[in-house]
Amino acid sequence: MTDVQGLGDDQRDELVEEVAREIQLRGLTASAVSFLNASRPYRPLGANAMLFFDPVLRGLFGGEFAEASAILTDDDGIEQLIERLEELSEETAWDA
Repeated sequence: MTDVQGLGDDQRDELVEEVAREIQLRGLTASAVSFLNASRPYRPLGANAMLFFDPVLRGLFGGEFAEASAILTDDDGIEQLIERLEELSEETAWDA
């Protein structure tokens, strides 16, 4: 598993962008934002929660995107991902 906290800002930004785009491509932007916001109380569980969410992530990303798990274990990464997903949602709404 990749350690997001050990990444530089540019690397974290790239990782968040990749994950956000994958979620957008699957049409799960609104669902992901809702899920991430709803999971706020459980974030202190960190790695233990990832054991629970791992099957979901593997289903979404085919087991080839372990970086998604790394982002979800990092509060700053989660917040950045939520912000990016909301931006992508707004961009898509304007395109419609």
